[in-house]
Amino acid sequence: MRADPAAELDARRRLVETALDAALPPESDWPATIHRAVRYSLFAGGKRVRPLLVLAAGEAVGGATASLMPLACAVEMIHTYSLIHDDLPAMDNDDLRRGKPTSHKVFGEAMAILAGDALLTRAFHLMVELPAHVSAEDARRRVEAAAILGEAAGTSGLIGGQVADLEAEGGGDIGAATLERLHRAKTGALLSACVRGGGVLGGATGADLERLARYGDAVGLA
Repeated sequence: MRADPAAELDARRRLVETALDAALPPESDWPATIHRAVRYSLFAGGKRVRPLLVLAAGEAVGGATASLMPLACAVEMIHTYSLIHDDLPAMDNDDLRRGKPTSHKVFGEAMAILAGDALLTRAFHLMVELPAHVSAEDARRRVEAAAILGEAAGTSGLIGGQVADLEAEGGGDIGAATLERLHRAKTGALLSACVRGGGVLGGATGADLERLARYGDAVGLA
């Protein structure tokens, strides 16, 4: 009997949701307001495409789900932080996200900024929070995956794309090449990092890693 793809995806999403919940302090921890704000946005819905890409890429080359989950959670935290900041009045000035009031409409601008900062910080904390008795090879893979994620989230990736997006506002036709570069950076870089980073954590090397990198780039532009 063939597995139901939709049911399998739902099961994988539930694994991610459980891991995300475990990776964050409870709302009751001090200072409670920031934890409520973080959880409000992180658990506001969404298809969890990025974590699922991490798991799929890593497992395709033999990686264990548990070893892939820190990156799966980290990329979703970074994606969510970027949405919180994008929605701010100083940027896109959006009042709704996925049918719900945006973070700054619920918690205020200052707390929304801090919630985004907290998610970004926790993402990289999670990547370098190594388990006891970790092997040298597994530690090396975690560092390499964290570096891939950092590059994708930085000025050559997500942040650079947002800068280009802001600068293009009201500027008329920016041209196909500039638009592609903007999309590749703002959206594509993080999607590509999911595939490449998942491959690294799963143990891919050489030709396998190169194929995953090419696939990740294609996913990022899709």
